[in-house]
Amino acid sequence: MVLTAAAVLIGGVACSSSPGSDGSPGASDAGKPAAPETFGPAGYRGLTLGMAKDAALSGGKLASAPTSTLDGCTDFSYTGGPAPDPARMKAEADVEAKAKDLNKKADELEADPEPKPGASAEESAKSAEKSAKDAQLFADAALASADLAGKREERDKAFVAAGGASFGKDGLRELAAPAEAKTAEGIGAGSSLAELKTAYDAKGMKAGGNGRFQVPLDGKPDWVFEFTVNGDKVGSVSMINPKSKCA
Repeated sequence: MVLTAAAVLIGGVACSSSPGSDGSPGASDAGKPAAPETFGPAGYRGLTLGMAKDAALSGGKLASAPTSTLDGCTDFSYTGGPAPDPARMKAEADVEAKAKDLNKKADELEADPEPKPGASAEESAKSAEKSAKDAQLFADAALASADLAGKREERDKAFVAAGGASFGKDGLRELAAPAEAKTAEGIGAGSSLAELKTAYDAKGMKAGGNGRFQVPLDGKPDWVFEFTVNGDKVGSVSMINPKSKCA
């Protein structure tokens, strides 16, 4: 009886630690943490490159309200990420509207005609006044455009720092990784510049402006990995289609 009981006990232990008949892990594997999801060409959190906005929002992986609509692009945080900032969004909209209005007026200006020979003092004065007003309009338009560029930079930095999805007229145009995510090569926020170069130099990585590096995305024509680098550390990772338009 003792031997029989021992055999039953041993057999029970063996069964509990063996894979199930359907190939699922046994009890000893069930407690292991799942491997972290790779951030790469297959997408992330059920979001795939180029997918439609409505389909992406229906999956529950993104917040329901956008964090920015600047330039016609619509940015969303991941569920649980930063909430929309109404004050920031209003400031973006105001700066964008001002820049569009002033640049439209500047584009519509007629070229100043050369003063006619023998023009009166009054005509010359009016021409000079118009030239001064036009010059001021061009200066105001240039300043507004610079302000708009600043808002774009602020928007982009906040987006890639938190992670999320950005949509243009053709669907998802950029997917930014949250801080904990890594590529298949193990690169994520906090990786060293040396590690980044080791992983991607042989794959054609090129340095761009503003501390950004880009490398073609395997199997996804027109798409690239984009890494921001601060000093000697990777600041953010995203996948973007540079050819995709916002609106």
